[in-house]
This record gives sequence, structure tokens and C-alpha cells, in this order.
Amino acid sequence: VQLVQSGGGLVRPGGSLRLSCRNIGRFFSLSTMAWYRQVPGKQREWLAQIFTDGVTDYADSVKGRFTISRDNAESTLYLQMNNLEPEDTAVYYCRDEPRNTWGQGTQVTVSL
Repeated sequence: VQLVQSGGGLVRPGGSLRLSCRNIGRFFSLSTMAWYRQVPGKQREWLAQIFTDGVTDYADSVKGRFTISRDNAESTLYLQMNNLEPEDTAVYYCRDEPRNTWGQGTQVTVSL
């Protein structure tokens, strides 16, 4: 399993971004997938997960602003991020939970 991320970049406060994470491999539809983020000097923070049946769960810090989704036909995981705040600035990672496989990370910067 290899996870290739895209998206991210620089956005103003209140703006939106969508991150993508494509599974170059097999069994995407069989895996619980998740998004994390990390700020330098801090532990990696769990943000959201989506189970194989589409059920989702979110950290309080992003609930109501971020939406995790998956397209099993395209073997792709998404994170729609709305109403972004400067505190959301971090490197974002996707993860195949049962296989403990991480994407390469993508920088999100929220700033004027």
C-alpha cells in the first residue's frame, strides 16, 4: 500500500481547502482511513476517521468545519476543510489505519 497526497497550500483565514489521499495499491475499500496533522515540536494529532461503511468520527477541534469522505471506486480519501483558522496550520497526513501506512504529508498554511 502506498498513499499519495495532494492538495494543501496557503489560504486566508475563513477560507477552504480540500486534501486528497490516493491509495496506490489494493484493499482501499477494506480499510478504515484517517487524517492527522502535526505542528513542529508537537505530537501528531488525530483529526478524523472514516470506517469502511462510511461512518465518520471527528476530533472536537475540527468537528463542524472539516469533513472526511472516501471514494472507494477511485481509492481516494478526502478531507474538506472549511472556515480555516491560523491554528490549523500544520502538515497534514492520511493514514491507512489497519496497515499503519502514512501518506507523505502536505503543508497547510492559514495566514493573511
